[in-house]
Amino acid sequence: MAESFSEIGKIEAIDRLYRLSAYNPVSGLSYTSAKGGVVSTASRMYIEGMDFNLEYFPLKHLGYKCVIGASGELYAALARPKLLNVVLGVSAKLDFEQVKELWMGITVAAKEHGYEAVNLDLQPSVNGLYISIAATGETSLLTSKRRMAASSKDLICVSGPLGAAYLGFTVLEKGAEEFRKTGRQPEMGEYRMLVGDYLRPTLEADVVSRLEDSEIYPSYGYFVTRGLSDALKRLVRDSGLGAKVYADKIPFEGNSFKLGKEMDLDPVSAAMNGGDDMRLLFVVPLLHLEKFRRDFQTFDIIGHLAQSDVGAVLVTPEGVEFPVKAQGWSENEE
Repeated sequence: MAESFSEIGKIEAIDRLYRLSAYNPVSGLSYTSAKGGVVSTASRMYIEGMDFNLEYFPLKHLGYKCVIGASGELYAALARPKLLNVVLGVSAKLDFEQVKELWMGITVAAKEHGYEAVNLDLQPSVNGLYISIAATGETSLLTSKRRMAASSKDLICVSGPLGAAYLGFTVLEKGAEEFRKTGRQPEMGEYRMLVGDYLRPTLEADVVSRLEDSEIYPSYGYFVTRGLSDALKRLVRDSGLGAKVYADKIPFEGNSFKLGKEMDLDPVSAAMNGGDDMRLLFVVPLLHLEKFRRDFQTFDIIGHLAQSDVGAVLVTPEGVEFPVKAQGWSENEE
């Protein structure tokens, strides 16, 4: 009987496909430049109806978010953004003013994150708007040489609250459904921060410079956009080590548990399996613990690496360890 992607999970599916080829799985594409630095590329595709809903997504915010989605992959590789290539598939329902709004969001984000050049192409689309983003960045020779091999007990750190974007997405979807039924614009009220995490996520553009200034060189970096589970599965695969994350150490936006209770959603599950958080996850050497805590107070230490036989596990406050399961594709995953 044929297996579905939801049964296999994305990480296992990718691994199986690689085993049928002459290539090995990699986290992002990179090569060594003539000056010895490492050039990395990251690409994302955003499709209307799958990755965003134009009923409530401001086009300027959408353009901004798409650039963040590609830039985060570069920062995870400790690369500084250099070049950005953008292809917009535009359907007949969008006019020039709307495309201009989208483009303004793209260029604002590109400027904030230091891209030296941005290339744009427009293509017709019969099935709504799609946005293809390809970003190129470079890790300095010194930084690439100073990255140490990971060891058991090294720290797993994330750059901000998890699960917030998925919860914000849920608020927006519920609001859109209410608007279709009643014609009344829903009030976001106390959940504006959660909604903002979904519509217009932000990243610190100087994170690579700050790490270099502090002489902290993470052994592994990942961009968390498909839930923490996805990032942990990749970390375990790439490092050959285990990973323990503690549920009571995961950071949450202030109203996450209140909203979760109202909508019968578990914020921990949203953090592990939800999408679009756009947070950086770094593995920091244990010997830099005090320096990292002092210089990177916006990051939270949520766990540590472990022996390989541990696998990837979520530890409850009671000390119970639950294996992290690979995810398939759901309505809000990329």
